[in-house]
Amino acid sequence: MVVVGNPLKAILRLSRWFLPSLGLFLLANCTVGSKAKKSHQYQPREGDVLFQALPKTIDLVEAIEGVTLSNYSHCGVVVKNKSGNWEVFEAIGLVGSVPLESWTTRGRGRKFAAYRLRDEHTAEIPKFLGALPKYALRPYDARYRMDDDFIYCSELVYKAYRDATGKPLGKLVRLGDMNWRPHVATIRKYEGGPPPLDRKMITPVDLSKATQLKKVFDNGLADQR
Repeated sequence: MVVVGNPLKAILRLSRWFLPSLGLFLLANCTVGSKAKKSHQYQPREGDVLFQALPKTIDLVEAIEGVTLSNYSHCGVVVKNKSGNWEVFEAIGLVGSVPLESWTTRGRGRKFAAYRLRDEHTAEIPKFLGALPKYALRPYDARYRMDDDFIYCSELVYKAYRDATGKPLGKLVRLGDMNWRPHVATIRKYEGGPPPLDRKMITPVDLSKATQLKKVFDNGLADQR
């Protein structure tokens, strides 16, 4: 999440490219629902916030990770659909859900990290989940503003939690206080002008630092830079 522009077509192409890998993913040392040792499994729960590093084939990803000095370039919330299957509700293209297996396959090296609301916040999960559909079908926010007309990934999670509890999840950060200079060309390209240094946003990595969250799974995401 950084002030970069509309990567919608590239991201959708990326998703289609990686879906055929799903079968191989499930046959390998799968991190979701495999017979691997329990310590290597991710046991999903509704309301978990997942983070991943998207492939560096899109300048958006390079900018997100470079500006934030983190490989957390995308995130979403674990939900269970009406059929009882696990999905991730996310803002990538139009806001909506995708099967959990497809989501994990999309990430660079199929690595991801899962964060869970701490025990004292578990009572908030139903309202948190109930606040997500409000943003369904909103288009991707190409300029990373905090309005409701367009939504980016960490903004979706932040706003759903805020709407449910009245409290922030993580801290908003100012673009000018991040590592924007090496990525000024990308920012200008998508912003259509100079970098809006005073614009505040919630980045994936700053979302992950929320005091309400604790990391419960990581299959090597920290090594993806």
